[in-house]
Amino acid sequence: MTKPFRVIDTGVRPCREQMAFDQALIECHKAGKIPDTLRFLTFPPSVLVGRHQAISQELNLDACRAAGVGIGRRITGGGALYLDEGQFGWELIFNRDTLGLTNLGDVARAICEAAAAGLSRLGIAAKYRPRNDIEVEGRKISGTGGFFDGPTIFYQGTTLYAMDGAKMAALLNIPAAKLAKHGQTSGAQRVVTVTELFHGAPPPVAEVKEALLAGFADHLGITPSWGTITEAEEASARAIFAEEIGTDEFVYEIDDPTGADVRSGSVTGKGGTIAAHLRLEGAQQTRIREIILTGDFFVTPPDTILNLEAALRGVELDRVEAVTETFFQNANVGLLTAAPADFSAAIRAALRPA
Repeated sequence: MTKPFRVIDTGVRPCREQMAFDQALIECHKAGKIPDTLRFLTFPPSVLVGRHQAISQELNLDACRAAGVGIGRRITGGGALYLDEGQFGWELIFNRDTLGLTNLGDVARAICEAAAAGLSRLGIAAKYRPRNDIEVEGRKISGTGGFFDGPTIFYQGTTLYAMDGAKMAALLNIPAAKLAKHGQTSGAQRVVTVTELFHGAPPPVAEVKEALLAGFADHLGITPSWGTITEAEEASARAIFAEEIGTDEFVYEIDDPTGADVRSGSVTGKGGTIAAHLRLEGAQQTRIREIILTGDFFVTPPDTILNLEAALRGVELDRVEAVTETFFQNANVGLLTAAPADFSAAIRAALRPA
């Protein structure tokens, strides 16, 4: 049975417009207006934070503004990225029944292995590295992420074709611990590009994209064919950009959650880093008044964290684990290797004496 995928390329657009188009694809797919789709996209110099990240902690905002790069927030989880015309993105929007994948971990593995196989067609020794990276000899050539939204799966990645590693390092606040985990000391050392692997003479970008399409076709059992962008998608993207994703309110929604009376702590596991920032109330300071959960973890649907924060407000500290466990038991959510207990552990870390 064939599984057709329309292939489109939206070219170079400002980062917030590209993010708005992401959401438009999801909305149009859920409404049955577009078929399963694979999109390529390219950015002018831009920095993007993950959906749940505190932007002031992840980006050197002064340097970003001085460099004149675009600043945006993705609709997916994960970490901060620097993007420019030397890289391109790819993403798949499809019904969960198309590939028969039922959880986010299986989606990540299947798509990352397919993308790695595509790059391998060019002679690149690309391998999937759990939870959501594609690497060549321990250096990242692609980062990915996604989520479920009802019957629709949205999963995206990047391919590092060529990039200015020094510029990336100057604009992103990359924790030393994250680099050390991979045996590197700088952000530029952590990544590798197609251009570097081909000693400055890489195959054309169009050839790299076709190799990826072949990898997706072979390993996912789909039939990709080039199609056209619809006016419904463009109109939806314009509306979403104006109402939400293009606004500073959305981009800076999670800014700097720290403060004089804020307790902060974090835990890092195979599911990423989860940080908890909370204010307490009550005569003995034993109840959560406000809480913000941030990090580079992946959770689906994206509003899960807002709902969890709401569920924890007003909760006595000795009930944090029980309330968190009950929340995840009752909510229809998916986590990419992170566990409900990790969120409780982050809150406990914030409560430890300084």
